[in-house]
Amino acid sequence: MRKVWILFLLLVSVSIRAQIQVDVNKKAQQTEGWGVSLCWWAHMCGTWSDDKIDTLVDWLVSPDGLNFNIFRYNIGGGDDPQNRNCDLHHMGKGKGIRAEMPGFKQYADSPYDWQADSAQVKILLKIREKRPDAIFEAFSNSAPWFMTKSGCVAGNKNPGEDNLRKECYDDFANYLVDVCQHFKEKYGLVFRTLEPFNESHSDYWGQNGSQEGCHFDTKSQVEVIKRLYPLLKAKGLETVISASDETSTGHSLEVLDGYGDVLSLIGQWNVHTYSATKEERQLLYEKVSSHGIRLWQSESGSGGQGIGGNLRMLQRLFDDIHDLKPAAWCDWQYVEEKGDQWSMVRGDFQNQHFEKVKNYYVRQQVSRFIRRGDFFLLKENDQTLAAVSPDGSRLVLVVLNNTDEVETKTYQLPKKISKAELYITSETQNLEKEIISLESEELVVTLAPHSVRTYIFSL
Repeated sequence: MRKVWILFLLLVSVSIRAQIQVDVNKKAQQTEGWGVSLCWWAHMCGTWSDDKIDTLVDWLVSPDGLNFNIFRYNIGGGDDPQNRNCDLHHMGKGKGIRAEMPGFKQYADSPYDWQADSAQVKILLKIREKRPDAIFEAFSNSAPWFMTKSGCVAGNKNPGEDNLRKECYDDFANYLVDVCQHFKEKYGLVFRTLEPFNESHSDYWGQNGSQEGCHFDTKSQVEVIKRLYPLLKAKGLETVISASDETSTGHSLEVLDGYGDVLSLIGQWNVHTYSATKEERQLLYEKVSSHGIRLWQSESGSGGQGIGGNLRMLQRLFDDIHDLKPAAWCDWQYVEEKGDQWSMVRGDFQNQHFEKVKNYYVRQQVSRFIRRGDFFLLKENDQTLAAVSPDGSRLVLVVLNNTDEVETKTYQLPKKISKAELYITSETQNLEKEIISLESEELVVTLAPHSVRTYIFSL
C-alpha cells in the first residue's frame, strides 16, 4: 500500500509540474511589431511591374498576411564606379548582384543623385501606402567608397581595422543626415531612427568582399555619434540615433560598455542575434533597460533545411522574446532566389516570378496574430510564446515542436473558454484553421513532429 501511495504522489507531482500556467497578469514587454530589412530584396523587386509589387507588398504588410509593420531602409554607400580598388561585381561572387547597393553620390564632389536608389524607394513608398502605421528605420552598412581607407565599401584591407577615414567622420554624418532630410522633404517620410553602423565590431568586412560592410572600433562609433547627434538636431529632424547593430549579444555587450556618456545621445539599442546565449540576452536587456533605452532585435536569420530549419529559427525568436525582451523583432530577408530558410518568399528577380515558401507560414503563426501593442507574457515554457491584447480581451498562445516525436503539453488557461481558433503549420499544413471546443480551463496540446500551433482565445 505504501508503494502504491508513493507512486500516486509521484504521478500527481509530475502532472502538476507538466502543467503550464498561462497567467495574463504576468506581463513582460509590449511589442511594437514585426519587421524586416529592405536590403537587398527591395533593390531587386522594386524594378518589377506594379501589379507584382502590389501583391508582394500585400503578402508582407497585410493583417491577413505576415502583418509586418517595421521596415529598415538601407542607405547605400556605393562602390567606386571605376572599380579602382576592387574587382568589378566582386559582391556577385558571394551574395549576388543584389548586394550591390547604390550610393547617392558617385564621387566626393558629385551632386546627390536622388534617383540612384529608385527601386528600393519604390518598395518603401508602396509599403507606406499600404501600411500607414509603419515604423521606418534608416541604416548604413558602409560609408561611400570615397570616404573609406581602402576605396572599397566591402571593408578595409585588414578586416579588423576601421575603414572610414577619421577626417571623413563629419562627411559621413552629413551624408546620412542629408538622406534623411531628403526623404522628409521629398516624400514626407520621417525615419524614426537612424543606425549608422552594422555589425561594426566584427572583423569580417574586407576589401573585395561580398557585401557592403565597415569595421568601427567602439571609440570610432562614439566619435561618429557625437557628430551625428547635433546634425540631426540642427536640421530639425525628429529622427533619433539607434546603435550599434552588432552581430551577436556578446559583441553588443562589449560595445555597450564602451559607449559611456554617449548613451544619452541614443534613443534605441539594436542587436542581431546570429549568436546569443541565454545569459547574454538577459544581461543585455538589464543593461539597456537601466539606461531607459528602447531595445530592438533588428536582424536575424539562419540556414538549415526544410521546416526543421524554419522552426529552429522560430525557436530563436521565442528565446529572444523570452530573455532579450526586445520591443521589436526583425528578419533580415523577405525575398531570396534560392532556398527556403533566409526568406519567406522565393523569387526569380529577372523573370518576376515569386512564391511563398514554408517559412512564410511558420512566421505567420506568430506575426499575424501577435499584434503591435500586445503584451508578451512572462516565460513559462521555452517552446511556448504567449501574448495578451492591451485591453485583456484576447489571448494568443503559440506552441512549437521541432523534434521527430509527437509531443503533448498541458496548459492551465486563465478562465474557462468554450471555443478557440486554432491555426496549424506542419510538414503537410500551411496555416490551416480549425475551431476547437474546450470543456474546462485545461488545454491539452498534442503537436505532430516539426509543427507549430497558434491558439486564439477571447477572454
